[in-house]
Amino acid sequence: MGNADTKLNFRKAVVQLTSKTQPINASDDSFWDQFWAENVTNIQDVFTLVPAVEIRALREEAPSNLATLCYKAVEKMVKAVDNILNCIRLLTRLLPYIFEDPDWRGFFWSSLPGQSQEDEEEQSMPLAQSLINAICDLLFCPDFTVVSNRKSGPDKAEDLQCIDSCEYIWESGVGFAHSPPRYPLFDTNRTELLKLLLTCFSETMYQPPVDLHNAPNRWIQFFTCPENRHALPLFTSLLNTVCAYDPVGLGVPYNHIIFSDTLEPLVDTAMQILIVTLDHDTSSSLLADGEESTTPDNLFINYLSRIHRDEDFFFVLHGFTRLLNNPLIQTYLPNSTKKVQFHQELLVFFWKMCDYNKKFLYYVLKSSDVLEILVPILYHLNDSRADQ
Repeated sequence: MGNADTKLNFRKAVVQLTSKTQPINASDDSFWDQFWAENVTNIQDVFTLVPAVEIRALREEAPSNLATLCYKAVEKMVKAVDNILNCIRLLTRLLPYIFEDPDWRGFFWSSLPGQSQEDEEEQSMPLAQSLINAICDLLFCPDFTVVSNRKSGPDKAEDLQCIDSCEYIWESGVGFAHSPPRYPLFDTNRTELLKLLLTCFSETMYQPPVDLHNAPNRWIQFFTCPENRHALPLFTSLLNTVCAYDPVGLGVPYNHIIFSDTLEPLVDTAMQILIVTLDHDTSSSLLADGEESTTPDNLFINYLSRIHRDEDFFFVLHGFTRLLNNPLIQTYLPNSTKKVQFHQELLVFFWKMCDYNKKFLYYVLKSSDVLEILVPILYHLNDSRADQ
């Protein structure tokens, strides 16, 4: 009953947002706290309780309430207090409807609500940058997405803004030898954060096609620029998570039916983040008058192109071959082995890897494992012929 009551309160709060003629005060914490209710336990609940029609109605009829809701959710994520997950889910739900309206696209890049004119003159951080920074901080938050290296307790709590995220890379592999313990809950939390990040990056989908050099995606640009202090550990974590993933594991038949795999959604989302960021290539761009663009270089492309050790190439290549060959695995027991479904993303990521790192391409071509890449590519080509 308690769970149902909480969901009912959440639903009532959503209705109130659109029905109240007067803007709801941002300082009314008792009202806004209903949206972070801990008993709304998954993103499906949020998507059900916040229907698309009401989000659009809120955007048109009570824009100040929508703005305050977004601001409060980001604020709670920045503070990294309890019930962050529902802030993440709510923003994942709301952002597409903000992006689809041209009048709202600049909202996250404007000054924060309630700022004085003096603050605006100081060019304070836009809400979008606060959100990206909060997501990146939370992706290396001890006891939320990573295992803490310190003893627990209030006196030992670590400040997210000061944490050295290079110590908390998710998986061993390229540039990181230590293999931290895995917890399914951490995998799930990482996945939800990465999906919100992917939603932020999706703004381009709601805009008319333009040259990337003239109008770069500001979300991706900030995420991959030197201002993001987590850029290197994030890139390493995403790459290692993808390449270290073994869907078969110990090879126990039908284990994927008995146990849920929290790692596959994380790997799938991590790969999509890598592809989207690597596709945002603004290097050596020229403006119309021939001057060089001031757009900062994409650090993810830079890091990818600088991988050079043979052991790193071996790790990455074997990660690709393991996952690409997964659908080709034959067993005596039908459907006894887990099959992954993201071969398209794998092929695109492999292409990006070869395109930006020629040393890796040469390593693949001279490797005895080149057939381990070629055979699954031919398999997927043949298999896709029926997909009209």
